[in-house]
Amino acid sequence: MENAKGQYLKDRELMVRNQIAARGVRDSNVLNAMLNVPRHVFVGKENLSWAYADSALPIGNGQTISQPYMVAVMTELLELNKNDRVLEIGTGSGYQACVLAEIAFEVYTVERIVELQRRAVEKFDELGYRNIYSIVADGTIGWQEKAPFNKIIITAGCPDIPQGLIEQLADGVGIIVAPVGSKFTQQLLKLTKRKGGLTKGFSVSCVFVPLIGKYGWSDL
Repeated sequence: MENAKGQYLKDRELMVRNQIAARGVRDSNVLNAMLNVPRHVFVGKENLSWAYADSALPIGNGQTISQPYMVAVMTELLELNKNDRVLEIGTGSGYQACVLAEIAFEVYTVERIVELQRRAVEKFDELGYRNIYSIVADGTIGWQEKAPFNKIIITAGCPDIPQGLIEQLADGVGIIVAPVGSKFTQQLLKLTKRKGGLTKGFSVSCVFVPLIGKYGWSDL
């Protein structure tokens, strides 16, 4: 995609300064990633004028691209480093995966909707991300063949974090960040897995589309 990262740079600078840094996100890797990834590429022509607005936007198939601030908060909670292998549950537009890929070593992302996964993969290729791997599958099961992962992010609201995903975290210190609650409102949960056990802490309130799958919500 020709010079996409150079387009709307001023809008991204304002987004990072006013929507993200001003609200407490401090990780320089996260701020730089949010500055580098061109959100306008992922929102569709019909929403182009709102690409850097402080809100989620529809992307079709009943799904959304998350609010920039929420993407940044969830990414910061993961405590990413350049050696991390990350599992993302819910590829959606592909925007969050690209933010992760700016920081982490590898990103493995799972999407249940074929059309969304196909469009996201096209964006990864066009933008030159070679460290993102994607499949169509039930994300609540994870990606066992590629486990273990250092970090896992769930980008849809779930009743609880599936046990199978916890088991796919690497030994030592692993982190899962997910919106947990009802179908209609959640709180971000940060689960940390250490050899001594699991610790949980809640962050901000949020509203995500429901996580559909065997260990999530029913699609009925």
